[in-house]
Amino acid sequence: MQNLLQPTSPGGTGESWEVSEHWHAHSPCEEICGKLRSGQLKSTFPLTTGPDSSISSKTLSLELSCVLRTVFTSPHLFVAYLRRRFWWRRREELTSLVWFLPRHGSVSPDEAARAAPFHLDLWFYFTLQNWVLDFGRPIAMLVFPLEWFPLNKPSVGDYFHMAYNIITPFLLLKLIERSPRTLPRSIIYVSIIVFIMGASIHLVGDSVNHRLLFSGYQHHLSVRENPIIKNLKPETLIDSFELLYYYDEYLGHCMWYIPFFLILFMYFSGCFTASKAESLIPGPALLLVAPSGLYYWYLVTEGQIFILFIFTFFAMLALVLHQKRKRLFLDSNGLFLFSSFALTLLLVALWVAWLWNDPVLRKKYPGVIYVPEPWAFYTLHVSNRH
Repeated sequence: MQNLLQPTSPGGTGESWEVSEHWHAHSPCEEICGKLRSGQLKSTFPLTTGPDSSISSKTLSLELSCVLRTVFTSPHLFVAYLRRRFWWRRREELTSLVWFLPRHGSVSPDEAARAAPFHLDLWFYFTLQNWVLDFGRPIAMLVFPLEWFPLNKPSVGDYFHMAYNIITPFLLLKLIERSPRTLPRSIIYVSIIVFIMGASIHLVGDSVNHRLLFSGYQHHLSVRENPIIKNLKPETLIDSFELLYYYDEYLGHCMWYIPFFLILFMYFSGCFTASKAESLIPGPALLLVAPSGLYYWYLVTEGQIFILFIFTFFAMLALVLHQKRKRLFLDSNGLFLFSSFALTLLLVALWVAWLWNDPVLRKKYPGVIYVPEPWAFYTLHVSNRH
């Protein structure tokens, strides 16, 4: 079959093009539309070596008039045609041609029909690395001998944090890849970038703050009330330590946890299925709910992100109720994530109720929202006994 567009230059470099005689001798519309439906676009519209400014508007109008009839019946095929035919053009130039094609929005019936199986491997790795690299980070710093990691060098906990900053974004991206719903890539990438920046800021501030424990720093007291800080001279050094605490506990946590929960919520928004039979938690998932929920309890209390967590949880609950009206149900992955968050909320409530009347912690955490940090409890009630 001859190509409908023939290069006029002898070498066939694509410097100029014209409509071949084959175009006029046959019925091009039916032929091209038939080739579009059969997937033979590559043989009909050959790729050139680069953009060609001499392609006439007449040629383009002839081609487009033949393919526009297939747009509404096969929009994905039309997009594939545009990518092959205009491979050298910027995406922005094609926006006006494809603005009317289906966009990614709420869960479509096709997406709900193909519920993803439970991601046992990803959830297991995710829970394991959270416990080892995040929860176990300050514990490892206290357990390993100080001679191995001097105070003027990174501690073993810092290396744990570095590994966490690499592994966690990778697992989040793999989780997004397995979502049955196509999620907005730009938001995912920006969230991952901000997540890494926030975790890296927290790495520096948290490293210094935990190293201060060996010098008598007490986490249940504010920076200015700590015995090793309040007598520093000049007093501007105290401001420097408060700035370090701000980077650790506020800026670092916000840039770390906001994109983290945003990514989890976007993934959760695609965890719905039209089959109620698939809305079950498998046995292995039940074994992971407890350690996962317990870790998120540590994350919420130590990170002081209860407002962010409760907002995310109720947003998930509202989404579940909204999708239920459409007869869509959570799949196994969505049930696992929602159950973990529900257990976390229960553990936080029990934790707050247990320490509700603690006068020292009440002084450090004033206000309506009272959620003490586990490490503040440790330095106040555990380390002082040894």
